[in-house]
Amino acid sequence: MMKAIATILAAAAGASLAAGAHAADAKAAEALAKASGCLACHTVDKKLVGPSYKQIADKYRKEKGAEANLIGKVKAGGKGVWGDVPMPPNAHVKDADIKTIVQWIMSVK
Repeated sequence: MMKAIATILAAAAGASLAAGAHAADAKAAEALAKASGCLACHTVDKKLVGPSYKQIADKYRKEKGAEANLIGKVKAGGKGVWGDVPMPPNAHVKDADIKTIVQWIMSVK
């Protein structure tokens, strides 16, 4: 019985640490988006110039290959999916940073 309780407590502690790490990763990714200029046109939960990250995640979450597709869109820029306002290319942002930002966007609920 004592071993079972210890196992449950250890699992709960591990889940709590994982959630804390995820929150820290999300904060770091959001800071990266801000430093890269993304937050000039996007917010997490409401449309600004471009769609919110929540809208983007909702639209692409179930799409196979969405992450690679969005990384390409962020890098090259685009127009037409969300209206007539174009998103400029983000060639100045490192590929690894774009990937981190896109992964964070896809986690927004």
